[in-house]
Amino acid sequence: MKKTKLFNIVMVIVISVSLLAGCSASVENQTISSNTVNKETVKTTAGLLQGTNNDGIYTYLGVPYAEATERFVPAGEVKPWDDVRKADAYGVMSPQGAILGMPVNNDETGTNNNCQNLNIWTPGTGDGQKRPVIVWLYGGGFSMGTANNVMNDGKNLSKSGDAVVVSVNHRLNVFGHLDLSAYGEKYKYSGNVGVTDNVAALKWIHDNIEAFGGDPSNVTVFGQSGGGAKVLSLMTSPYAKGLFQKGIVQSGATETMGVTFSTKEESQTLTEHILKNLGITPDNIEKLQNVSTRDLQEASSKALQDTANIYKIPAAFTDNYAMEWGPVIDGNYMPTNPVTEDGFADAGNDIPLLIGSNLNEWTTMVPTSAHTNMTEEGKNAFAQAYPNEKASGAQNVDTFIRLPMLKIMSHKADQGGAPVYAYVFTWENATRGSSHGAEVPFVFNNVSGDADSQKLAKTVSQAWINFAKTGTPSAENLPKWESYDRENGATMILDTKSELVHNHDKRLMELLEPDYSYEIKR
Repeated sequence: MKKTKLFNIVMVIVISVSLLAGCSASVENQTISSNTVNKETVKTTAGLLQGTNNDGIYTYLGVPYAEATERFVPAGEVKPWDDVRKADAYGVMSPQGAILGMPVNNDETGTNNNCQNLNIWTPGTGDGQKRPVIVWLYGGGFSMGTANNVMNDGKNLSKSGDAVVVSVNHRLNVFGHLDLSAYGEKYKYSGNVGVTDNVAALKWIHDNIEAFGGDPSNVTVFGQSGGGAKVLSLMTSPYAKGLFQKGIVQSGATETMGVTFSTKEESQTLTEHILKNLGITPDNIEKLQNVSTRDLQEASSKALQDTANIYKIPAAFTDNYAMEWGPVIDGNYMPTNPVTEDGFADAGNDIPLLIGSNLNEWTTMVPTSAHTNMTEEGKNAFAQAYPNEKASGAQNVDTFIRLPMLKIMSHKADQGGAPVYAYVFTWENATRGSSHGAEVPFVFNNVSGDADSQKLAKTVSQAWINFAKTGTPSAENLPKWESYDRENGATMILDTKSELVHNHDKRLMELLEPDYSYEIKR
């Protein structure tokens, strides 16, 4: 692949996580006198929080849910504070890492290992209401991204759905997934510290969200791209069991990030390479606590590539090898891959799943030979699968994410537990088609386009909220949404004219990727 194409892809990722200037200002230790308590003030287990009233939606930014005093170990409880803590500015985010082979973002402004904070939007506090709670996990793989993202502002979703919306900052890349378990009990969970942060956030929500008008027994975790893979990690870990009741995965899986995660062998080899690059030995492992962020990231970039070469881990979009940061299958915190040989991870058995992807994802930027050389049979299969789309769109239909998502939903349905609901989002942006992340502003009801676009945003956001409320997606302008299994292939096409279809693209996928296996390869 040409570097320019890869650059374009990463620019879309950067845009999708929106690391915007000024949205990561720390609010640590900002308190005011308890004499100023007002209706925006809420009591939490650590102390009083004062938010703001934004057009009838109470907003709390940079709320600490845990405290990481060291690297590579689970964060502890928040230290209580006196008086009233202001929650009117975003908190710090995790140091940012590299993704898809691009250079590391070494701007450390507004970043810290102690980045365990979240944002809350709610229509009411202390009013005795039991609103559904919907918790957003941002994209950017497990390497980059932030909850401090204006595109994912939860105000409109909270207001239109009468729901409590939460977004969570947590550790990423080497800070979230460096496997040091071979170097002492202290680092037992180090390979999954990013996951332990999200579990800690869910525990905080369970203990505190009722004060914000939310129902702690009705929590839905949703995320896009890497955020969707994070949802899958929580559905796999027994440590998250009981802390949320439903999951939504939006374009959130590849074969090695969502279907499967890193093996213990791969992760330990990666760590050995990083330590060697830093000149650190097992007997002075604690030196890692003081290595600069820049040096950690530089040592990691080389080690990721070396490890990928050893284990022949396929790269996205090219015929080369690449390893990305992510959870580690350690047999304990992450006992299995999300997708197992005969079904899905045990911890996710009772979790209803809403899952889907977009028609184009990356293909408008990275066309494949299977698409550019599409046969007449393939073009006909596309026309049958998507009769409302232009014939020219056949060369841009996605398989890179669509096929792993089909594998996940099929294995989840095979499990025989809670239902699976599938979708394909086909609304097209004028310049990038139905690309990766195109559905996100519709989910958050943050669309300011024409009347049809705003109507679709209302429909999609309502379907997500109703899924959070009841476990079944539905909306005023949608037909009845049937659950998915391998036999019926029930899938909702989400567009200005939405419809429920059955096995609509089965033949198309077979023609485009004839060698694809729906079973586990690793």
